[in-house]
Amino acid sequence: MGGEYGNLDDPTPKDVMRLRATADYLFGKNAGKSLFPEGIRVVKSRGRIRQVWLPSGPVCAIRASDGFIILNRKGAELLYSAMAPPHMRVAIMDDVAPFAAQGKTVFAKHVTAADPEIRPGEEVFVVDSNDRLLASGRALLAGVEMVEFNTGKAVEVRRGFGRCFQDA
Repeated sequence: MGGEYGNLDDPTPKDVMRLRATADYLFGKNAGKSLFPEGIRVVKSRGRIRQVWLPSGPVCAIRASDGFIILNRKGAELLYSAMAPPHMRVAIMDDVAPFAAQGKTVFAKHVTAADPEIRPGEEVFVVDSNDRLLASGRALLAGVEMVEFNTGKAVEVRRGFGRCFQDA
């Protein structure tokens, strides 16, 4: 498989170990096995992994500047399923859930709960009051600040999942 994304290659065992260790460091214990199961493929540029794919689509990109993992939709769903609440979660008011699901920024005044371990710059999940995944993005505030502040941006949403479960 190739094309616009380059050539997909099988990762070496060392590549898989490095990816999983990075995921465990960034997202918590055992995140690597959930995010990078058997059967992943990688896109390399200049000998470094730039993207990780599963047969169902892209999982993540690896940021060149610092090696951080930037989750795609599939990666966010895999990791969200593996992490118990409230880990990495920012819960928002149900009446603004459709906006987050469309990819709009989450403001602190709409946050009802957040993992107190969240630090600015980390990847987070935006969820509704029933812990249903709406979006993923980058935290702009610490988890405690998201809950306490009444002004300002809390999460810069990278990917809204285009669905809202209010009526489900």
